[in-house]
Amino acid sequence: RKQLEDCCDPSQLFAMTKQNSPLGKNLWFDGEFLHSVTIDNATYSLFPQATPLQLPLKKCSVVGNGGILKKSGCGRQIDQADFVMRCNLPPLSSEYSKDVGSKTQLVTANPSIIEKRFQNLLWSRKTFVDSVKVYNHSYVYMPAFSMKTGTEPSLRVYYTLEDFGANQTVLFANPNFLRDIGKFWKSKGIHAKRLSTGLFLVSAALGLCEEVTIYGFWPFSVDLHGRFISHHYYDNVLPDSGFHAMPEEFLQLWFLHKNGVLRMQLEQCE
Repeated sequence: RKQLEDCCDPSQLFAMTKQNSPLGKNLWFDGEFLHSVTIDNATYSLFPQATPLQLPLKKCSVVGNGGILKKSGCGRQIDQADFVMRCNLPPLSSEYSKDVGSKTQLVTANPSIIEKRFQNLLWSRKTFVDSVKVYNHSYVYMPAFSMKTGTEPSLRVYYTLEDFGANQTVLFANPNFLRDIGKFWKSKGIHAKRLSTGLFLVSAALGLCEEVTIYGFWPFSVDLHGRFISHHYYDNVLPDSGFHAMPEEFLQLWFLHKNGVLRMQLEQCE
């Protein structure tokens, strides 16, 4: 945790704020080489003054979307945390809540999901607003300044939620934070093109929370008892190969679990 704090200062840099991203600052994208943006009035006005989270958060659940959550009965335990973080707008309908819980305080949204699932919010914005209602009063964490193609959908999500007076608020991921976290894990032996959202979120949680338990982080097709499991708890769509290094990431998370830095839940909860 000390190492993460020294390299990446999650409590200050996790999200873009008026404090860490002042007007006129030139910001380099972390996922796209040699592309930068200068923070103008319009962009600056989208940031909160300082980090809006009440730090330090006490008990946090970070919920991945692994198939190992299916029939886990972990919902209640997940929801008992003070702060629950989830990845990539996962389905939370009643059929899943027994296994994955229903509470959310922060959920990530990859711009590619906005593009594929919601046609970039060019037409039906209401479908999107209705679909995020399930996350109640949560922050939607988006990497608007990681790739050029992600900026517009991210801003569109911000304005859509604002225009509809929704309960969710967009927080923009700080590209300097994402870059530093990437370097940190590279030095520990993860050589992916890009870290998974899950690992970014766990890294942030370790800097924001006193106690971290992670669920649904399991990149294998069988569980600990050799039973076959689907890739996600809600479907079996496999990821594009070659982009993330999931087993390498899992190994690092496993070391953290073994050393008591976080707790990894792999068995059924009840």
